[in-house]
Amino acid sequence: MTRHLFGILRVAGAAACSCLWASSALAAPAMAGETYPNKPIRIIVPYTPGGNTDILGRLIAQHLGKAWGIAAVVENRPGAGGTIGVNTVVKAKPDGYTMVLGAFGNILVAQSLYKDLPYDPVTDLEPVILLATPPTILTATASLPVQDVQGLIAYAQKNPGKLNYGSSGKGTSNHLFGELFASMANIQLTHIPYKGSGPAINDLVAGMTQLNFAPFPLVLSQIKAGTLKALAVTGASRSPALPNVPTIAESGLPGYEGNGWFGLMAPKGTPPHIIKKLNAEINRILNDSEVRKTLSAEGAVPVGGTEHQAAASVTQGIKKWRALAEKIN
Repeated sequence: MTRHLFGILRVAGAAACSCLWASSALAAPAMAGETYPNKPIRIIVPYTPGGNTDILGRLIAQHLGKAWGIAAVVENRPGAGGTIGVNTVVKAKPDGYTMVLGAFGNILVAQSLYKDLPYDPVTDLEPVILLATPPTILTATASLPVQDVQGLIAYAQKNPGKLNYGSSGKGTSNHLFGELFASMANIQLTHIPYKGSGPAINDLVAGMTQLNFAPFPLVLSQIKAGTLKALAVTGASRSPALPNVPTIAESGLPGYEGNGWFGLMAPKGTPPHIIKKLNAEINRILNDSEVRKTLSAEGAVPVGGTEHQAAASVTQGIKKWRALAEKIN
């Protein structure tokens, strides 16, 4: 009798364990969503510290970590035009704990520049959110005898081959914005690539180059001090940071528009509930009045929106800039 009762209990216990295991397995995704995040989050910035990408990455990491009570750290992985950092994240575990702050060069135009690019920005990454699409400033050295876009075009036509513009490297936004400008104005500009925006701006201030399609944070102080000239901004509308400076489009090149691109991306396969949780929190961060004030002062009005809108901006941006990249080889 005892042996028979023990057998019944053992079978019943096994069945109970089996049901418990099954219910636990079914609950696992829900629990994962509830417990994320429970360890530090790493944001890869594919460029050197101090640039506009790094500044934006650290701002997001600071507020994300504070909101969730976890460590959110920025790790700089520069090299190969920002593609090394992106490829690091492509190979990372898709669990929401490793992301990359993608930019114009390594997301929108990398496929047009590198034949052996080790990743596809559309199929190998999950867009989390579009952070900002800041314009740049068409900036001239103080000694250049022009005051506006029309004067610059006239000067270039009279002095072919004498105007150089620096950029932070081949295929970066300030490189292609210069190529687009030269193409639409039908003038000749010589591109001088540097290893970063900092050295390029230093040579502009020194008069070694004459022009730069420069990020706002790196030239605002020199413009206000009079050591550099702001001829126009590259966006479709004027910037709150320089409201008196016209756009290139309203200065004689209608249809011209060049905006940077910054988006947070996760490895392909990252669970949708994690993407949505990150998207919702970072939207809240971007809507914070102090964050908006900080970014607007540097010419970068936050964008935000859904992860699907971020994905659409990637495909649209690739299409827009591929034609120009192929044209200039």
